[in-house]
Amino acid sequence: MSSTALNESKTPLRPLDADGLKSLGAKAKLDPAKVNTLKAHTVCEGIFRMMTYCRDLSGHLIDEPPTLLGENNAPNPSEAVLASLGSCLLVGIHANATSRGITLYKLEANLEGDINISSVWGVGDTSEKRLGFTDIRVTFDIDGDCSREELEELVQWADKWSPVANTLRNPVSTSVALA
Repeated sequence: MSSTALNESKTPLRPLDADGLKSLGAKAKLDPAKVNTLKAHTVCEGIFRMMTYCRDLSGHLIDEPPTLLGENNAPNPSEAVLASLGSCLLVGIHANATSRGITLYKLEANLEGDINISSVWGVGDTSEKRLGFTDIRVTFDIDGDCSREELEELVQWADKWSPVANTLRNPVSTSVALA
Protein backbone atom coordinates (compact mmCIF):
# COMPACT_ATOMS: atom_id res chain seq x y z
CA MET A 1 0.00 0.00 0.00
CA SER A 2 1.31 3.40 -0.91
CA SER A 3 0.73 6.39 1.28
CA THR A 4 -1.02 9.44 -0.16
CA ALA A 5 2.16 11.50 0.24
CA LEU A 6 4.13 9.00 -1.81
CA ASN A 7 1.43 8.79 -4.50
CA GLU A 8 1.39 12.56 -5.03
CA SER A 9 4.79 12.28 -6.73
CA LYS A 10 3.73 9.35 -8.91
CA THR A 11 2.09 9.47 -12.28
CA PRO A 12 -1.15 7.49 -12.49
CA LEU A 13 -1.59 5.07 -15.38
CA ARG A 14 -3.54 6.54 -18.26
CA PRO A 15 -7.09 6.35 -16.93
CA LEU A 16 -9.98 4.48 -18.43
CA ASP A 17 -13.13 6.39 -19.30
CA ALA A 18 -15.10 5.63 -16.12
CA ASP A 19 -18.41 6.75 -17.67
CA GLY A 20 -17.73 4.67 -20.78
CA LEU A 21 -16.94 1.68 -18.55
CA LYS A 22 -20.23 2.11 -16.66
CA SER A 23 -22.12 2.42 -19.95
CA LEU A 24 -20.44 -0.69 -21.36
CA GLY A 25 -21.36 -2.66 -18.23
CA ALA A 26 -24.96 -1.43 -18.31
CA LYS A 27 -25.28 -2.34 -21.99
CA ALA A 28 -23.93 -5.85 -21.31
CA LYS A 29 -26.48 -6.37 -18.53
CA LEU A 30 -29.30 -5.69 -21.02
CA ASP A 31 -28.30 -8.74 -23.10
CA PRO A 32 -26.36 -11.15 -20.84
CA ALA A 33 -26.57 -14.03 -23.35
CA LYS A 34 -24.99 -12.04 -26.19
CA VAL A 35 -22.04 -13.78 -27.84
CA ASN A 36 -19.54 -12.06 -30.11
CA THR A 37 -17.51 -13.95 -32.69
CA LEU A 38 -13.88 -12.88 -32.83
CA LYS A 39 -11.91 -13.58 -35.99
CA ALA A 40 -8.25 -13.87 -36.92
CA HIS A 41 -6.52 -14.71 -40.20
CA THR A 42 -3.01 -16.19 -40.00
CA VAL A 43 -0.63 -16.43 -42.96
CA CYS A 44 2.61 -18.42 -43.01
CA GLU A 45 5.26 -16.21 -44.60
CA GLY A 46 7.87 -18.98 -44.63
CA ILE A 47 10.03 -20.82 -42.12
CA PHE A 48 8.03 -20.38 -38.86
CA ARG A 49 7.17 -16.73 -39.47
CA MET A 50 3.40 -16.33 -39.05
CA MET A 51 1.52 -13.07 -39.51
CA THR A 52 -1.93 -12.84 -37.91
CA TYR A 53 -4.48 -10.18 -38.81
CA CYS A 54 -7.37 -9.16 -36.57
CA ARG A 55 -10.04 -6.58 -37.43
CA ASP A 56 -8.41 -3.80 -39.50
CA LEU A 57 -5.15 -3.83 -37.54
CA SER A 58 -1.66 -4.34 -38.91
CA GLY A 59 -0.36 -7.88 -38.77
CA HIS A 60 0.82 -9.43 -35.51
CA LEU A 61 4.01 -11.46 -35.93
CA ILE A 62 4.53 -14.89 -34.32
CA ASP A 63 7.83 -16.76 -34.74
CA GLU A 64 9.85 -19.46 -33.00
CA PRO A 65 13.21 -19.14 -31.27
CA PRO A 66 16.32 -20.54 -33.01
CA THR A 67 16.19 -23.58 -30.69
CA LEU A 68 12.91 -24.46 -32.43
CA LEU A 69 14.20 -23.56 -35.94
CA GLY A 70 12.71 -20.06 -36.04
CA GLU A 71 14.34 -16.69 -36.60
CA ASN A 72 13.57 -15.26 -33.13
CA ASN A 73 11.67 -12.26 -34.53
CA ALA A 74 8.66 -12.44 -32.21
CA PRO A 75 7.04 -14.49 -29.46
CA ASN A 76 6.19 -18.07 -30.33
CA PRO A 77 2.57 -19.29 -30.18
CA SER A 78 2.85 -20.54 -26.61
CA GLU A 79 4.47 -17.29 -25.46
CA ALA A 80 1.62 -15.46 -27.20
CA VAL A 81 -0.82 -17.46 -25.06
CA LEU A 82 1.02 -16.26 -21.94
CA ALA A 83 0.97 -12.70 -23.28
CA SER A 84 -2.77 -12.96 -23.97
CA LEU A 85 -3.43 -14.25 -20.46
CA GLY A 86 -1.34 -11.51 -18.85
CA SER A 87 -2.96 -8.82 -20.96
CA CYS A 88 -6.48 -10.09 -20.26
CA LEU A 89 -5.84 -10.20 -16.51
CA LEU A 90 -4.38 -6.68 -16.54
CA VAL A 91 -7.38 -5.37 -18.50
CA GLY A 92 -9.65 -6.85 -15.83
CA ILE A 93 -7.63 -5.41 -12.97
CA HIS A 94 -7.50 -1.96 -14.58
CA ALA A 95 -11.24 -1.95 -15.36
CA ASN A 96 -12.19 -3.04 -11.86
CA ALA A 97 -9.79 -0.59 -10.23
CA THR A 98 -11.43 2.18 -12.26
CA SER A 99 -14.89 0.93 -11.34
CA ARG A 100 -13.93 0.96 -7.65
CA GLY A 101 -12.30 4.39 -7.77
CA ILE A 102 -8.77 3.03 -7.24
CA THR A 103 -5.95 4.91 -8.94
CA LEU A 104 -3.18 2.65 -10.25
CA TYR A 105 0.42 3.80 -10.67
CA LYS A 106 1.95 0.52 -11.77
CA LEU A 107 0.30 -2.57 -13.23
CA GLU A 108 2.49 -5.44 -14.43
CA ALA A 109 2.19 -9.22 -14.73
CA ASN A 110 4.96 -11.80 -14.84
CA LEU A 111 4.01 -15.14 -16.38
CA GLU A 112 5.74 -18.46 -16.77
CA GLY A 113 4.41 -21.69 -18.17
CA ASP A 114 5.78 -25.22 -18.17
CA ILE A 115 5.43 -27.05 -21.48
CA ASN A 116 6.86 -30.32 -22.82
CA ILE A 117 8.10 -29.69 -26.35
CA SER A 118 9.53 -33.15 -27.07
CA SER A 119 6.72 -34.00 -29.50
CA VAL A 120 7.95 -31.15 -31.76
CA TRP A 121 4.55 -30.61 -33.42
CA GLY A 122 4.10 -34.35 -34.01
CA VAL A 123 7.46 -35.05 -35.69
CA GLY A 124 9.36 -35.82 -32.47
CA ASP A 125 8.46 -38.07 -29.55
CA THR A 126 4.82 -38.89 -30.23
CA SER A 127 4.35 -41.22 -27.27
CA GLU A 128 1.29 -40.50 -25.17
CA LYS A 129 1.87 -37.38 -23.08
CA ARG A 130 0.07 -34.24 -22.09
CA LEU A 131 0.51 -31.57 -24.75
CA GLY A 132 0.42 -27.87 -24.03
CA PHE A 133 1.07 -26.09 -20.78
CA THR A 134 0.96 -28.22 -17.64
CA ASP A 135 1.36 -25.28 -15.25
CA ILE A 136 1.09 -21.52 -15.61
CA ARG A 137 2.13 -19.12 -12.88
CA VAL A 138 1.18 -15.44 -12.83
CA THR A 139 2.42 -12.87 -10.35
CA PHE A 140 1.53 -9.20 -10.31
CA ASP A 141 3.42 -6.05 -9.41
CA ILE A 142 0.77 -3.43 -8.71
CA ASP A 143 0.95 -0.04 -7.03
CA GLY A 144 -2.28 1.76 -6.28
CA ASP A 145 -3.90 4.07 -3.77
CA CYS A 146 -5.45 1.19 -1.84
CA SER A 147 -4.56 -1.58 0.59
CA ARG A 148 -2.84 -4.84 -0.29
CA GLU A 149 -6.11 -6.63 0.53
CA GLU A 150 -7.94 -4.51 -2.06
CA LEU A 151 -5.24 -5.30 -4.63
CA GLU A 152 -5.55 -9.02 -3.87
CA GLU A 153 -9.31 -8.76 -4.31
CA LEU A 154 -8.82 -7.04 -7.68
CA VAL A 155 -6.49 -9.84 -8.79
CA GLN A 156 -8.90 -12.58 -7.72
CA TRP A 157 -11.88 -10.82 -9.35
CA ALA A 158 -9.99 -10.31 -12.62
CA ASP A 159 -8.93 -13.96 -12.62
CA LYS A 160 -12.50 -15.13 -12.02
CA TRP A 161 -13.89 -13.06 -14.92
CA SER A 162 -10.98 -13.25 -17.40
CA PRO A 163 -12.11 -14.73 -20.74
CA VAL A 164 -8.58 -15.93 -21.49
CA ALA A 165 -8.00 -17.48 -18.03
CA ASN A 166 -11.32 -19.27 -18.32
CA THR A 167 -10.53 -20.44 -21.85
CA LEU A 168 -7.35 -22.02 -20.49
CA ARG A 169 -9.11 -23.56 -17.46
CA ASN A 170 -12.25 -24.88 -19.13
CA PRO A 171 -12.64 -27.30 -22.04
CA VAL A 172 -13.45 -25.47 -25.27
CA SER A 173 -15.14 -27.05 -28.26
CA THR A 174 -12.55 -26.72 -31.01
CA SER A 175 -12.96 -27.87 -34.60
CA VAL A 176 -10.03 -27.94 -37.02
CA ALA A 177 -10.65 -28.72 -40.70
CA LEU A 178 -9.34 -28.13 -44.19
CA ALA A 179 -11.30 -25.38 -45.94
